[in-house]
Amino acid sequence: MIETKGKTLLEALEEAKNILGTENIVYSKTKEDDNSFNIKAISFNQLVEDIENYLSDVLEHLGLLVNFESNVREETINITMYSNNNPILIGKNGQTLKALETLVKNKVKLDWGFSPKIILDVENYKERRIDNLERLAIKVAKEVRATKVDAELENMNSFERRIIHNKLTNFKGVATESVGVEPNRHVVIKSVDKE
Repeated sequence: MIETKGKTLLEALEEAKNILGTENIVYSKTKEDDNSFNIKAISFNQLVEDIENYLSDVLEHLGLLVNFESNVREETINITMYSNNNPILIGKNGQTLKALETLVKNKVKLDWGFSPKIILDVENYKERRIDNLERLAIKVAKEVRATKVDAELENMNSFERRIIHNKLTNFKGVATESVGVEPNRHVVIKSVDKE
């Protein structure tokens, strides 16, 4: 991590980018009493490498050997992990994966003072989960529309509930609603009778 100072934010950022040799940086800023700016910055590539090293250490203590595939898109760090025991790494309904993501975000915030968007995945688990949830939403919505009987889905986190809501936004004959209190919040697919 490097620190720079400039009369303007742009000046401080440009110096940080020049020192790091890249346009792709993550930074935090503080404004001084004299209206100048202090920047603490790190390149996305260095941050990704540090995150991978941290994850390797944590997962090695759990007896997991992990390889990483990482990229940065639109200031989002995407890290896909491949391990010798993916089910353990994912956990029930992705809970271990979500906990690891929270752990990494907190570590980055604590060490560097940044809060970049970080998404962890295990062998495209999240993509498969999204596909499964969308198929479930359509299947249950068709049943609700045909039988006119509301259906309650299993408890889901906010990300999963949003997938259901979004998939059924324009589905005729049904409406969705999230009910319950975390962690027991779930989606109800309701019949909308337009007789």
